[in-house]
Amino acid sequence: FCRVDPYGFERPEDFDYASYEAFFSRYLVVLTRRAIKWSKLLKGNNSIQKSLKVKRYIRKGIPNEHRALVWMIVSGAQTNMEQNPGYYHRLLEGEKNTKLLEAIKTDMNRTFPDNVKFRKTADPCLQHALYNVLVAYGHHNKAVGYCQGMNFIAGYLILITKNEEESFWLLDALIGRILPDYYSPAMLGLKTDQEVLGELVKMKVPAVAELMERHGVMWTLVVSRWFICLFIDILPVETVLRIWDCLFYEGSKIIFRVALTLIKQNQAFILEATNFPDICEKFKQITKGTFVTECHSFMQKIFTDPGSLSMATINKLRETCREKLLSQG
Repeated sequence: FCRVDPYGFERPEDFDYASYEAFFSRYLVVLTRRAIKWSKLLKGNNSIQKSLKVKRYIRKGIPNEHRALVWMIVSGAQTNMEQNPGYYHRLLEGEKNTKLLEAIKTDMNRTFPDNVKFRKTADPCLQHALYNVLVAYGHHNKAVGYCQGMNFIAGYLILITKNEEESFWLLDALIGRILPDYYSPAMLGLKTDQEVLGELVKMKVPAVAELMERHGVMWTLVVSRWFICLFIDILPVETVLRIWDCLFYEGSKIIFRVALTLIKQNQAFILEATNFPDICEKFKQITKGTFVTECHSFMQKIFTDPGSLSMATINKLRETCREKLLSQG
């Protein structure tokens, strides 16, 4: 058995190789079929027009060999990169903010300690690329600078694109457009979206919302890392990448779909909790096991389980939740 997965992550001691092998041999068939379809769709050119067909293809998963390119195109990162030639390198060559550099340096060794590619001994060591991407981004978007959590997201982007400049523009697409205000110093967008999830749970899984309220568990305690890290280190790598495929194309509502599916699927299990620590523990448990490992069936579930979820609904909830947060100061 391989102790390290294809992305460089070491597998935990209790990793269930047998069920993973069983899942992967089935999934490999799907991947091979998808790869043929994607190659036909892309036909060697670097453009994709948004369409129902493309949306369907993305929901069924982008093969790894096309993933970086498709993310770049559908997120708008490719266009931005082409319109700003040399910009990334100019950011790295320009004046630097020493406080920003210190903050980024502090987090370097904390980024994926379980990934062999980010170790100082690795050759090449991806810490160097990660540092560059975060430094460039901090100087590009001064309002955000550097926030904890960004190191994990940039790290994942580097693992997939194997390219600093592309990772920079994808990070910009996520932080600048797809996730409204998640990483600003006040993290208002992030706090808002956690409240929005709470409201959606009230609507779609009321028994769980009632349990949380009864025991005084705030949503931020159990789901903040889901939002901050976009499920990195929460769900298996393959599953996270499939979620990101959809996130780059369909935007932030995908995060709510994933969160609602996890809660809805495990409703009976969560409702067994009888106290505060118990609830927190249950929320840790629901992100493990075969349900989340089987990424293909999991992704089908996120589009059926939560029922309809329009951007209009989310934006309306965002408005009311944001106002409530601001009034609380």
